This record gives sequence, structure tokens and C-alpha cells, in this order.
Amino acid sequence: MVLVIDGQIAGISGDMLLSALVNMGANKSKVIDGAYSIESYLRGSKIKKIDFEKTVKHGIEATYLNLEIEESHHERKGVDIQECILLSSDKIGLSDTAKVFAKESVRSLLFAESKIHGESTESVHFHEASSIDTAIDIIGTAIALDDLGIFADEIISTPIAVGGGSLSFSHGTVSNPASAILEIFRNSEIIIHGGQVKEELTTPTGATLIVNLIDRCTEFYPPMKIKTIGYGAGKKDFNDFPNVLKIVRGESIQQYGIDTVHILETNVDDVSGEIIGHMIDKLMSNGAKDVTVTAAITKKGRPTNLVSVICDSSSVNNLIDILISETGTLGVRIRTSSRYVVPRVIISTPITILGRNFTVKCKIVKNNDIIKHFKVESSDIKSIADALSISFKEASELISSEVKQKLGTK
Repeated sequence: MVLVIDGQIAGISGDMLLSALVNMGANKSKVIDGAYSIESYLRGSKIKKIDFEKTVKHGIEATYLNLEIEESHHERKGVDIQECILLSSDKIGLSDTAKVFAKESVRSLLFAESKIHGESTESVHFHEASSIDTAIDIIGTAIALDDLGIFADEIISTPIAVGGGSLSFSHGTVSNPASAILEIFRNSEIIIHGGQVKEELTTPTGATLIVNLIDRCTEFYPPMKIKTIGYGAGKKDFNDFPNVLKIVRGESIQQYGIDTVHILETNVDDVSGEIIGHMIDKLMSNGAKDVTVTAAITKKGRPTNLVSVICDSSSVNNLIDILISETGTLGVRIRTSSRYVVPRVIISTPITILGRNFTVKCKIVKNNDIIKHFKVESSDIKSIADALSISFKEASELISSEVKQKLGTK
């Protein structure tokens, strides 16, 4: 099964995700009972009312969390919230996977606040996240995910809207997204964008839940047969769109892997072939997945070379620096694309060629454990050709014949 968390329009908060899971079919009584069990671990917090109710947002019927609480604390140490969640997880009897999810979710909040304020995790205080509703969102979501059996799914996120403008909280007025959200998302798989309003669309609790839940983030839904849909409503109302988080669960039908890559492009028309050759080598050795240089004609009939680089998000900035420094280009275009990837493995295979023993690396593609095709690393072919003083073509043919026998392919 595959689950898509779609926060590309309205963002995500803890109560929106929890409500969407209940809307999808999670047992709300289990969630409510779990929420009440939290009270004994947070002194000064009282749940006056908790229920999941129906509402309509811009024509979309959704579930929202109706929660009324009394709090005598306006701030708490982060470790107190962490301890509450750990103790509650044990008391409720969550699965081991759900316990890890709850533990890592509050840990992400704690480390974000610690990083921002320059304090140790033992001394940092929560303000907005100090309320019992933070614990309810985390524990409740873990219960709902357990109840639906979603931890066994492949869990995918769309890019998440975070909003814009400014927001006011315990530390004053800051630009949105706040530092805690940025810190939580830093070095994660999540892609963020502003969205359509100058309001906070994603909360720190929503951010920490999705970061610790998803397997990957992509702009496009995967091929799937839709089985269930959940809609979780947020508290705010907006003029132009429903403040609703959508989650979609179904059967995956893709035969191939899918990931998201970035494509960097630039035109260069005043560099030599030697520079381009060096640039390709440097890009590939610094994380590029592939580099293509295509001859083209631009304005006024000028010949040019279009350089296209495929890479992942962690390599983007470094590769842009290389393109600029090596070619002198004045601009680099960037776009994001999903791609299907044929599953493959790389194995090392011992072979004997003309009486001498070698080991070559082979990239092989299987279907139902049957090898469909393979490719030997070209650097290994070159090394064997040089060692035997034969042509690359002859070495390739001899190696392919030997590898076919070793792998049992036709």
C-alpha cells in the first residue's frame, strides 16, 4: 500500500493530520482514550472536551479536532513534553514502530528549539509547543497510524505549503516560516513552498510529524489504485481555498522506483572543448547523476552548448557553483522533475579472459528474480583491454560472453 500526504495547498498541522487519519477510518475512541491518558503525565493540563467532528471548508466535508483544554503553564521544559510522550507511549501499548515515531517526532521539536536558542536539550523551554495539545497531536497520530496499519505503507509527501508574511508568538514578530519549522525541515526530504496566503500554513508539530513519517517527497502522485481518502480541517478559514489536509491511500501499481531530481541548465557559447571536458569530470565527481552537453543555435545564429545536469537536492548549490566558476556563465536555470527508475543492483563477478583472472562490476536488472539484462562497468572493460593489449570492443565482447555464463543469462 502507498499513502500520499497532500499538503501542497493548505500545509500541515498536527491536528489536521490527526483529523485526516480519523476521517480516513482510524478509531477515534482509541485516539480520545489515548489523549486522556496523557493528562496524568502533564501536571497543570486538563482536557475539558475532545472530539472529532464534521465541518465543511469551501465545499469540502472534512473532520476537525474539537479540543478544549485548561493550562496552568505557559511554558515547559522540552524534556518534560518528551518524557510525557515516552511514558504515554508505553502506557497506551503502542507498537514498537509507533513508539519510535512518537519519540523521534518530539525529539525533532526539541533539537530544533535547542539549535535555534543555542541551549542544551535539557534546558530548552517550549512555549507554543508546551501545551498538552502538542502531546495529543503526536500520540494521537501514532495511535491512528497504528490502527490503520499505515506504518507498513510507503508514505509519500507532496511539497508542503508553509505560507508567508509574518507571525507573532512568544519571542515577538518574525517572518514566516518561523525558525523552528525551517530547522525541522532542514536536511529532510521535504520540499517547501510559500503557498497562497501571508499566514502560517504549517506548524512546528505538523512539520515534525511529516518529517518523521515520510519515505520521500515528490511533486506528483505515484501510480496507484485509490482505496481511501481522508480530509483533515484546520482551524483557520481562507477566502481562496479550503484549509484542508488531504491524505490518499491506495495500492501501488508501479513497476519501477520513482524519485525526484533537480535539473540544472545553462547555455555556454564562449568556452573551449577542453573546458567543457574538465567541467563534466568535475560535475560528475561532485555528485551529478548525469551531465549532457548538446550543440544548439541561439539568437542571431550563434552556436552554443546547452549543459544539462541531473542531481539530487543535496548537490544543487555545489554544482551551480561549479557551473559558474568553470564556464563563466551568468545564470543557471533549475527545475524539479520526478523520474521512474528501473531497480538495479551492482555485483562483482570473477571472470577469466584469455587465461587471466579478473573481477568486474556489473549493473544488473531483474524481474521476478530473473536477470533481464546487465551492463559491465566501462572502466573495468578498459582496464582489462589495457592489461591484455586488445581493443575495447574485443574486450567488451569477451567479457560479456563470460559474464552471461556466470549469471546464467541467455
